[in-house]
Amino acid sequence: MAYRVGDVLRISCPFTPTVVIGIDEAHVSVRWPWWDIDPDAEGVRWNGEVALGRADPGELYMIDPPSLRLAPGDTCRVGIQARIIHVIEVHEYDPPQDTGWLPRPSLSLLVLRAGEAPDAAAEFQGTSIEPGGGVPFTLELVFRPYAFLEAGDDVADADGRAWHFDGPWIWTAYDGGGGVPAWPLVLLTGRADPAAVAAATARESHEIEVTRWRRAAGLQDDAQPR
Repeated sequence: MAYRVGDVLRISCPFTPTVVIGIDEAHVSVRWPWWDIDPDAEGVRWNGEVALGRADPGELYMIDPPSLRLAPGDTCRVGIQARIIHVIEVHEYDPPQDTGWLPRPSLSLLVLRAGEAPDAAAEFQGTSIEPGGGVPFTLELVFRPYAFLEAGDDVADADGRAWHFDGPWIWTAYDGGGGVPAWPLVLLTGRADPAAVAAATARESHEIEVTRWRRAAGLQDDAQPR
C-alpha cells in the first residue's frame, strides 16, 4: 500500500515479550524485540534499546504490565493496542536510511494520534513509524481524503477555475486566487480516472470531504485544515 498525507489508519502490533533495561521518572527502556544492531552503520551506534514514555498520551506503544510495576531486569511485553492515527508526513529513502538498526527503513510515516490536529507552529509533532521496517504493524486504511485524485493532477471546478492538486490540503489555483475548489470537479490532466473524479464529486463539496476526514481522525470542528 502506498501511504499519503491525510490517510487515517488503524494501527496495531502484537504484544511481544522483552526485558526492562532501565526506568526513570519519564521513561522505561526495554530491549527492542524487533530490530537487530546494524554492524555496518556509519556514524550511528544503537544499543538495542528503546525508551518509551511512561505518561505520554501520544505514545503508540504500551507495556504490559504497566511500567509502575516494573524494575530493571523484569520481563514484560511491548506492543500496540488497536487505535486510530493519521498521517502528516510521508518520507521515502533510497537507499534505505542508516539508522543503526536492521532492517534499514525505506519508508517512514509521521503520524498523530486520533484527536490531535496538525500544528504548523509546533517545532516537532508526531511519532515516526516505519512500515516494513521490522516491527510487525498491522495498518488498515480507514479513510483517505480525495482518494479519487493523485498528486500532480489538474482539475477544473464548477466555477470554471483550474486547480493543481498536491494532496488533500494543498490546492493551488492557476488564476492565483485563494479558496478551495467548488465541486463537481473535472480531471484536466493527471493519473486519476476521469470517470471516478466526476462520480465522486457529483454531489457534496470540499468542506464535506474535510468533515468526513475530521470525523475519521477524531478531530474537533475547529481543527480542520484548509
